[in-house]
Amino acid sequence: MDVAQQAVDELAYLAEEFSTAPALDEMERRTLADKATAGPTSAHVIEEVHTPLNFAYTTFTTGSTAFQNIVGVTWSELPERERSGARALSRAGARPDDTVLLCYAPLGNVFSRGAFERAQVRPVFLSRSSRDAFLVALCRERPRVVVGESSFLRASLEDAKKLGVWDAVPEGVHLLCAGTPLDLELLPIAEEKGAVVHDLYGCQEFGWLVMDGAPLRDDLTLVADPQREGWAMLVAGGLPTGDSFPVGGTGHVLNPAGIIHTYSRKRTTPELEVVVQACTAQSALTLERACRSILRIKGRIVRMAPDVVVGAPANELALMSAWPENRMVAVIDDPEKTVLFARLLEAQERYQATSKSDPLWTKGR
Repeated sequence: MDVAQQAVDELAYLAEEFSTAPALDEMERRTLADKATAGPTSAHVIEEVHTPLNFAYTTFTTGSTAFQNIVGVTWSELPERERSGARALSRAGARPDDTVLLCYAPLGNVFSRGAFERAQVRPVFLSRSSRDAFLVALCRERPRVVVGESSFLRASLEDAKKLGVWDAVPEGVHLLCAGTPLDLELLPIAEEKGAVVHDLYGCQEFGWLVMDGAPLRDDLTLVADPQREGWAMLVAGGLPTGDSFPVGGTGHVLNPAGIIHTYSRKRTTPELEVVVQACTAQSALTLERACRSILRIKGRIVRMAPDVVVGAPANELALMSAWPENRMVAVIDDPEKTVLFARLLEAQERYQATSKSDPLWTKGR
């Protein structure tokens, strides 16, 4: 045998038997079921994708009139995200071993799988993304909690009367309305079945934030909207959500004690940018990388001030209106109100401290 060919055969044996790099069929696989989102939709295809190890999972923004953008969810931010999701389920009346029916599978990504595990509930999905399939699931599964878009739920209950299945619809279900502003016409028809309606607000980027006008997270801040009197811009963990709401008054339509009227939201104009004036990171380079990462995975503009203080005891975030004039709207420096930013900074630091183990992706040899 040719010496070179023999060497190739030996190398092939070593590569297969002793390599620390996995083959394709040996790689860990995260399925829709693993993410608790294994339900059908009419708006997506199922595509396999290589997900970086520094992400717990990837998802997409809802996309009402604009393209849906990819969202990365880091491991560091999961605890608060899961806690708020479990808190929403608990407020909606979910008890251990209950069934929670999700009408739109990607809403499971806003909860994160850990939220269902914390609440000890069983998420189930429709067989098809249609109102008929929803009514079948509602009558057969008889869930305690339903998570879905409010106009879809209203139209489905109206269909139940037309199709002669109204009497089979279970009484006292909690309808957790999410994804779009609450359709107030749902309330009277839900009342006919003793159903309890809840208004859930959040986003794929940050998880669930507000329910029935009351915060689900401890790091939310309301900043007066300079463009609308009586309105406030919602900031989650130091990062603007891009939405403004009427606040105060007689309270939320579903909760007199809820001051954030999430069913009347409007996009903040102009959207706020974040300028980091001080941070807990030990180097400006780490902060700069974190700012770029936040833009890419959360779609929020975060910049580093030229005279930023690094190694500070707390993060100090200035919220800026970039146009029509560049001016400061507010400063958030309370550690309890900058938790989300701190978690993303922590994720960046953790990523930098982890060696890149894939030899095919090693730069600067």
